[in-house]
Amino acid sequence: MDISKFKNNLDKLKDVRVLIIGDFALDEMVYGACDRISREAPVLILEHYETKKILGAASNAAHNVSTIAFDKAIAIGVYGDDYYGSELLKHLRKNGIKTDYMVQDSSRKTTTKTRISGSCNQSITQQIVRIDRQTKIPLSTETEKKVIGNIKKAIKDCDGVILSDYHLGCLTKNVISAVIEEAKKYNKIIVADVQKDMEKYKGVFAITPNQPDSEKQVGYFIKDDKSLFEAGRKLLLDLDLKNVLLTRGENGMALFSKDEKGEIQFEKIEAFNKKEVFDVTGAGDTVVAIFTLALLAGFSPNEAMELGNLAASIAIRYFGCHTVSIDELRKELSNI
Repeated sequence: MDISKFKNNLDKLKDVRVLIIGDFALDEMVYGACDRISREAPVLILEHYETKKILGAASNAAHNVSTIAFDKAIAIGVYGDDYYGSELLKHLRKNGIKTDYMVQDSSRKTTTKTRISGSCNQSITQQIVRIDRQTKIPLSTETEKKVIGNIKKAIKDCDGVILSDYHLGCLTKNVISAVIEEAKKYNKIIVADVQKDMEKYKGVFAITPNQPDSEKQVGYFIKDDKSLFEAGRKLLLDLDLKNVLLTRGENGMALFSKDEKGEIQFEKIEAFNKKEVFDVTGAGDTVVAIFTLALLAGFSPNEAMELGNLAASIAIRYFGCHTVSIDELRKELSNI
């Protein structure tokens, strides 16, 4: 890693405009204090003291972009005609994410994950129950057309696209095909954060799957460098990709790329931080956001991987979804 090059070029990330398309969601965190059990049933009684609303899923990927490139993240997703829909839009706008192209569908719920946590004297706060509000079926034909129409309007004004697939129905085959077609028309790169059904993303510039999902896709476990290379090679060739950034948790990351001659290049790096891991929630969103920003700012794929790895090492030091700033990246580079 060329530390001086990274530090001198970090500010270029601020000027990148990214279109984020996918399953937007809101995380609602409800906290209470407990000092007794109910007489009505064997359950804890919590005295509520705080509720936080946090951007999750594709919203978190967009938030990671906007933390660095404020007001330059553009969202395309679907929300319901409900209380949480207005809350989702409010929090997206509050965090510098443009919502002009979001689509409302009254037949769908706004994806919301409510976590209820409690604590008592001399105990840590622990999650008690999670309540999910979501619609998992694919978009209706009418809503799909609106989403595709907005993609055609928005894509020409961005530098690149992130597809954030949490398998909640927004990224249908027709939507993905439309994104790929429009991206080719305007020469925009697409980076897809995928977990399964990777065939849908054939032909995009890069995907960023984790190792367990990659193993399911290729049909075998990754046990050593040989099987790691074969897995990356298979993903590249089968899906006609330019790059595969495979995230490996505590084992770091591996990047597989095709050069101009069609030959496969392979590089792996260790995780920057293995000691201060508090919560890996949202780390994948951080990686795809920083990796994409770096690519669009002129960094090579290998350099973009290193920057994504560095950002993830910061994000996992915090409980819940944490977005990484330019100042945090610069400070971390100074400490290497």
